[in-house]
Amino acid sequence: MSDAAALSDTVTMSRPLHAPLTYNEDVVRKFVVAGMFWALVAFLVGVYIAAELAWPEANLGLSYVNFGRLRPVHTSAAIFAFGGSVLIGTSFYVVQRTCHARLFGGEALADFVFWGYQFFIVMVALSYLMGYTQGLEYAEPEWHLDLWLTLIWVIYAVIFIGTLMKREEPHIYVANWFYLAFILTVAVLHLVNNAAVPISMYSAKSYAAYGGVQSALIQWWYGHNAVGFLLTAGFLGMMYYFIPKQADQPIYSYRLSVVHFWSFVFMYIWAGPHHLHYTSLPDWTQTLGMVFSLMLWMPSWGGMINGLMTLSGAWDKLRTDPALRFSVTAVGFYGMATFEGPVLSIRDVNALAHYTDWIVGHVHSGTLGWNAFMSFGAIYYLVPVLWKRSGLYSARLVAWHYWISTLGIVLYISSLWVAGIMQGLMWRAYDAFGFLQYSFVESVSAVHPYYVIRWLGGMMFFVGALIMVYNLVMTVRSPSTRRAVTGYPVGAIAAGE
Repeated sequence: MSDAAALSDTVTMSRPLHAPLTYNEDVVRKFVVAGMFWALVAFLVGVYIAAELAWPEANLGLSYVNFGRLRPVHTSAAIFAFGGSVLIGTSFYVVQRTCHARLFGGEALADFVFWGYQFFIVMVALSYLMGYTQGLEYAEPEWHLDLWLTLIWVIYAVIFIGTLMKREEPHIYVANWFYLAFILTVAVLHLVNNAAVPISMYSAKSYAAYGGVQSALIQWWYGHNAVGFLLTAGFLGMMYYFIPKQADQPIYSYRLSVVHFWSFVFMYIWAGPHHLHYTSLPDWTQTLGMVFSLMLWMPSWGGMINGLMTLSGAWDKLRTDPALRFSVTAVGFYGMATFEGPVLSIRDVNALAHYTDWIVGHVHSGTLGWNAFMSFGAIYYLVPVLWKRSGLYSARLVAWHYWISTLGIVLYISSLWVAGIMQGLMWRAYDAFGFLQYSFVESVSAVHPYYVIRWLGGMMFFVGALIMVYNLVMTVRSPSTRRAVTGYPVGAIAAGE
């Protein structure tokens, strides 16, 4: 089947005219609303803990809001609450339209996934605030919450795979392959990394299943592949659907997308050990992680090229559709992050950068520029479709959101690049007598101005998200957009904007 047919939402199906196909959009709407709510929570908490790093007195002496407890709240809210909600919601939307089939299991099963997942997020956040975790690198929640997430994820997989199996299109569009890789791999990562032996059925405490270097290897196998398959593969599924839809063009090269998929899923799973250079992990394992990280450069940039080249002959749409700017800029950040990651995996570069704020800047160039921007682009496209509106409330507000957030990201990552390189150089500097030239507290004092700039960049990104939420609310509520439409013309904006 051609790319254009694969992306068509209106291909004529062999069904009676009196029984038109309808999709389950209610659960998608719920995930969109939840995703934007958790985005605000994640960004606000991130801004607050950034302020704590710049001004430690900002924690007010309260244990519940200190950096150690709020940091996992921020990361989990950003990755699993915001990112996870957007991924599940968009996957339900995409799989129905590319398969021309309603979600498997009916509304009740899909709603159970939504409410069960939101319950998990709330309980995890509360457990972090109270200080209850398994004490691992990613501050995983206690074992009973892990079991609950396992149940939710299995049902999610059943719905997605069941919808694929009952599809009326013979071809499985490539976006669904990336979503499927995300669903299945995250399931395996979760089961292996969170294996634990509970003290009792009535206690939240448990014994870790791994110890020592095995624990470190498992945690970074989990951590890096959570980035690879949740924050990359899942969002590549979004890229392969929403950019062609927004550009109103088929994907540039379907053959390249297939090569991208298989090389990506094979290589990424081996790259985790590059986080453990200069540790007790065997040298051959560290080298394996570095080599596969460098090899990942090729499929990652193949996907970036495929996404950007989809706009061939349609670059003018960037002037008329501000939402498309988010998606295209996201692909650019994806290319930058997947260049920087392999470079950081090289031992000599890692010796300078590891444990510094350069790594924090690298992570946020990916999460803010790639994940958040791709989510924003998809949500700007989805809201008028799901709520049957003629277009977005204001193109001008979308443009303001774009430029404020982009400037915020630039301030954020550039300040941490400078801070991180400065830290690395100060920590390894020796004087003429062979002693360390700087104390650790001197390196902390030196990066304080950059922490303030980082906080300012994060604040700008949060303000941009507030503008987006206002725009989306007005899109749903404003009389100027309250016109039922059968299809959403990509880039359409309410009259007068």
